[in-house]
Amino acid sequence: MAVDPVGRGLFTFLVGGKAGEGVKKAGSVASSLFADMGRHVCQMDDYQSLIRGGHNFSVVSTAVGPISSHYMQAQFAVSLDDRSFGLHRDHLAPDGVMVYNSDTTSPPDGDGRAFGLPITAEAKKYPRPELRVGVAAPAALCAALGLDKAYLRSLIEREYRRDLENNIPYAESIYDLAYAQFGGRYALRAGAASRQPIMDGAQAIALGAIAAGLDLYFAYPMTPSSSLLHFLASHAKEFGIVVEHPENEIAVANMAIGAAAAGARAMCGSSGGGLALMEEAFSLAGMAEVPILYFLGSRPGPSTGLPTYTSQGDLRFALNQGHGEFPRIVASPGSIEDGYYLTAEMLSLVWLFQTPGILLSEKHFTEGTMSVDLATDAAAWAEPLLSADGDYRRYRDTATGISPLPAAPEGQVVKWSSYEHDERGITTEEPLLTTKMVDKRLRKQAGIVEVLKRLNCTNRYEFGNGNAPVILTYGSTTLSVLEAVRAGGIEATVVQPRYLEPLPVWDLEQYQGRPLVVVEMSASGQFANLLAEKAGLRPRAVIRRYDGRPFDPVELAQAIKGAL
Repeated sequence: MAVDPVGRGLFTFLVGGKAGEGVKKAGSVASSLFADMGRHVCQMDDYQSLIRGGHNFSVVSTAVGPISSHYMQAQFAVSLDDRSFGLHRDHLAPDGVMVYNSDTTSPPDGDGRAFGLPITAEAKKYPRPELRVGVAAPAALCAALGLDKAYLRSLIEREYRRDLENNIPYAESIYDLAYAQFGGRYALRAGAASRQPIMDGAQAIALGAIAAGLDLYFAYPMTPSSSLLHFLASHAKEFGIVVEHPENEIAVANMAIGAAAAGARAMCGSSGGGLALMEEAFSLAGMAEVPILYFLGSRPGPSTGLPTYTSQGDLRFALNQGHGEFPRIVASPGSIEDGYYLTAEMLSLVWLFQTPGILLSEKHFTEGTMSVDLATDAAAWAEPLLSADGDYRRYRDTATGISPLPAAPEGQVVKWSSYEHDERGITTEEPLLTTKMVDKRLRKQAGIVEVLKRLNCTNRYEFGNGNAPVILTYGSTTLSVLEAVRAGGIEATVVQPRYLEPLPVWDLEQYQGRPLVVVEMSASGQFANLLAEKAGLRPRAVIRRYDGRPFDPVELAQAIKGAL
């Protein structure tokens, strides 16, 4: 199968080694190198839940035009240890080069594509050699691309700022050894005249929340949501926000509710196991009508599952979060840019309707790095409804179900109640009043739908004519599908609902009767079942992957062609 039918100059770099050897950093440096060339990049990092000794690898695919997923078949690969050489030898393209560490790996018989470099021996000439070997990967890549040593030095100075007096000579020694064997083997076309910005999904979510007025973020670290916590914490002073790491997830959820009840725009985040502990507080937010945005970074389950891998198995969990009946808003971004805009929309929506919402994503999105094009002034903060009435009732019964928030609570008693209550928040068990307040809360649902109809609830991508078969997907799997369609030269309409609760059936019903294929990362076809239940869409095939790894575009293109 042709994987570059439109001549985008696809090129993939892969580096593998032990945890602690700087593998992820080497991948990031390669992404930065390609960005310097004006090329678009997509980086995927694969690592085990081990601090030392586990196998890590990073894949960076690049093109002169947009690229939305990594490719596992690499033109240039660097294995820092013997295990990486054995695992990734089959990932080499027919015209590819595999650089191996000759200090850990025996020379392969009769393979003219493999070149040994004394990566460890050279590193031992400098302090902390075990932390230095990762620098060899971008040095060898520079040699393979025919870039000069002046550029290599500038790259090392920018990307490895610590210990430059040792990193630069080490990188140059590896470069010289590599250049003697395969220097200038690849000549990559430059892309745009200017450098393409690079961002991961967690950074996009963080910036979208800040653009929409975020004041506080509460979280307990749990992969893959931790990257959002780390980014916000490292930039808290810069953005004028407060970031808290409480003692557990229950404290996280309740502190966020307290902050929002006091008027702060708050978010909290975790993975599936953490959100399970927050579920009671999620229902508290539903009853008390507290505007909280929860971030759910999904990973394979149940229980501990695969802590550092990716999955969409938490879709139903997110849609049905909380006990009892109250409005929930659930959305999932399908691109890095979408992560920015959708987070800003969601934070505004939960405040507009005073109800909890969930931003659902996956490790492939939060930790995946891509070239982006963001108009950062496009996210607007929607002011909530405020009360100027002296006779303040926190849960005033209105036609929309939205009760005005206190504009100036000084001298007033404002009750946010977890118990069923009257308009002032006073607890009640009276049946008629209970019915009235339940109806009031559920009345917001119609308003949510009306607002969503005015937003972009569904992304649509046309490849070919408007009558082509339809591929339905959501979340980060959208990125894999888009690249698979490009790789396979497939004529199709790719449809991605951004909102999942309420599901935008008004956008989706038009596809009834069309040839449909659903692509998702769950074992039971949760997304396909949701489409059938809510929109009456029944696909001819559901393409699923649930081993914790994202789709490879070439393999996915073959599966889509077979289904169509």
